[in-house]
Amino acid sequence: MKTDSIFYRLFQEFPSIFFELIGNPPETASIYQFASVEIKQTAFRIDGVFLPTQDETNPIYFVEVQFQPDSDIYLRLVSEIFLYLRQNKPKHTWRSVVIYPSRSIDTGERQDCDEFFKSDRISIIYLDELGEAASLPIGIATIKFVIENEDTAITTARELINRTQQTQNLQLPQKQLLELIETILVYKFPRMSRKEIEAMFGLSELKQTRVYQEAREEGEQEGEQKGRLEAKLEAVPKLLALGLTVEQIAQALDLDIAQVQQVVANE
Repeated sequence: MKTDSIFYRLFQEFPSIFFELIGNPPETASIYQFASVEIKQTAFRIDGVFLPTQDETNPIYFVEVQFQPDSDIYLRLVSEIFLYLRQNKPKHTWRSVVIYPSRSIDTGERQDCDEFFKSDRISIIYLDELGEAASLPIGIATIKFVIENEDTAITTARELINRTQQTQNLQLPQKQLLELIETILVYKFPRMSRKEIEAMFGLSELKQTRVYQEAREEGEQEGEQKGRLEAKLEAVPKLLALGLTVEQIAQALDLDIAQVQQVVANE
């Protein structure tokens, strides 16, 4: 999965995190709609746009996630924005936020766009300068987790999972947040071993993730057609790939350990 697609999914599912990231009250998200906007008759597509749903005093936010050096990024960004404004003629003013993993990736030429920076029309966020994850709001900490070093990612993931589960009155949907953490882990560790997965996700946490649920639901659906036992046995390799032990799979599917071991032996 591309890094920018993780961010656009994050902002679509948790728009309050974006407004918290730029220093606005998270509640601001309630008056915005996140969208991908196509500019007609051009090769441009603005992937991240927060469109106000009320009150003409609220600006449109154009979001750009940039994880590769691009000297033309600001000229391109301003060109896209003004083409959008010309074609749609919105009544709202606008702002743009560019998100980088670090300052070193920001190689864009600013000379011809300098006035937009001075007026705060364009603002920059460097994820590695946000502070320690433990001291950040959980939504922003999840954003920063995308750039976490592999050496510390497992520990950070475990801390995020614990915070997500233990925080009282969590303003973000817990299940979706766990799924997002899982998605980032899959992106960062496409060849993660079973032990590494188990180190981050216990059985109870895995039961809440999308991949686990899909595997379980698929097994249940097939059970209606082929018989419950056969469907459960077919679900074993999928749960095994997630990092569950033979004992955990047997518990999750209500199977005997011997039945699970037989499937594993035939793989």
